[in-house]
Amino acid sequence: MDVSAFHFLHPGWLLALPPLLFIALWLNRGRRRDNTWSKLVDSDLLPLLRLSEGGRGPSPWWLLAAAWTLAVVALAGPAWERQQSTGFRVPDAWVLVLDLSPSMAATDVTPDRATRARYAIADLLSAARDARVGLVVYAGEPHTVAPLTTDVVTVRELLQPLAPSLMPESGDQLGPALDEAERLLSAGGGARGKVVVLSDGCADPAQALLAAQRLRQRGTAVDVVGVGTPAGAPEPDGSGRFVRDAQGHTRLTRLQTDQLQRIAAAGGGRFVPLSELKDLIPALQAGGPREFDSDAAAPSTQVASWRNEGVWLLPPLLLLAALLARRGWI
Repeated sequence: MDVSAFHFLHPGWLLALPPLLFIALWLNRGRRRDNTWSKLVDSDLLPLLRLSEGGRGPSPWWLLAAAWTLAVVALAGPAWERQQSTGFRVPDAWVLVLDLSPSMAATDVTPDRATRARYAIADLLSAARDARVGLVVYAGEPHTVAPLTTDVVTVRELLQPLAPSLMPESGDQLGPALDEAERLLSAGGGARGKVVVLSDGCADPAQALLAAQRLRQRGTAVDVVGVGTPAGAPEPDGSGRFVRDAQGHTRLTRLQTDQLQRIAAAGGGRFVPLSELKDLIPALQAGGPREFDSDAAAPSTQVASWRNEGVWLLPPLLLLAALLARRGWI
């Protein structure tokens, strides 16, 4: 026992000690004199009404005072040692941002980029554990498919029909989609979270960089999964043909690796190609915002708290209560 560390966790209870002791002393004094009762009760009847015959038995008031004292000290919470316990951590919040611009219909990965991105999101949902997950899709504008929820099964069902052909407008604007992810995190009540973007590139890199920086400043890491290949593939135009340039040549759409790496760096996260998604999942599960470190393990949260030793006063308190309950005292 470290005497120097001794203190009370709830010292306010000690304020109840002086009045209780005063009451006990007053009752004990009143028990020893019967002048008041002798004026009201016949002298032959008074001895029969006393708590103990003849008024000379042991007094219960000192035991009552001792019980009160023990109870007050126990409630005050004497403590002198700390104990380690696992701290509660608010569930993580993941917002998955899926690019559904026309280029995501390219077939340089089988069967096409959008489908492979959906498969990757399904893997992320399986790894989410108890994390809350939200889903945002975008082309020219962002659209929230699912707000933050622990109902991963429903998010998985909503994921199935998503394709570039479902988007009401064309375009490739990642910046507004990142802003929408930030809005979902704020609406979900989480001060921090993670954003995972699945994309082959964007048409607004400057706006996307700024949005990623804002997320990083609020404690949210932005990881980017590149979907596609550097060699690229012809870009579908949505009508069964391919987009052509001014010279009439078929235009290729390629994975914009450098651009996506800069966005991930601005968001304090990591860029990985689709084939290396498994390397990103452990970092997402580790929890907490971070500068990415592939060798860092998820820390266990431990909280040191003072141990309330007032429980050790309960046995003597119960013993005193048993003595006070003897016949003739109460």
